[in-house]
Amino acid sequence: MPLAGKGMLLTSMDIDASDEAEFNRWYDREHLGERVAIDGFLEARRYVAHAANPKYLSLYSTETFDVLDSPAIAPALANQTDWSKANIARFKNMIRRGRTYHRQPRTGPRRGAGHRPLRPPADGQDKLRSALQNELDPGALDGIISMHLIENDPVLSRPISDDPPVSDPGAGDWFVLIDGRM
Repeated sequence: MPLAGKGMLLTSMDIDASDEAEFNRWYDREHLGERVAIDGFLEARRYVAHAANPKYLSLYSTETFDVLDSPAIAPALANQTDWSKANIARFKNMIRRGRTYHRQPRTGPRRGAGHRPLRPPADGQDKLRSALQNELDPGALDGIISMHLIENDPVLSRPISDDPPVSDPGAGDWFVLIDGRM
């Protein structure tokens, strides 16, 4: 299924089982709506892994990549509700990545999705990008409905907490998102 726009914010996290019900209520009732209401945000998608970690993955599509660093997003980050603050404090294994993506959509019924992080070599990004687009071409592979190569921007992938880690080795990671029939 094609993704909207030209920019994306990808987040993933785990939550302790004792906090999941509250976390899911907050995410569904407040957080998704707040984010999609930001000027330039187009849609939000949320996934739950049945047998993988991190368990939760969210994708926020934006009109352009620049929306992720625009004045429109600053008030949402600076003025978190108490409910948001409480839930954000419970995140474990949090990943927050601002990215651009390349689309290779193909029409068809969507039945499942998967994602895989990749760490491209600094001098081999063009080669990896080309290989992924050729090897995962939805037009050539049965069962693949769409493939999206999601490339990270380390500057926009900074943590939103007040005490970010000293370094984030995954800040340069890419993700491959595949929609397919299962």
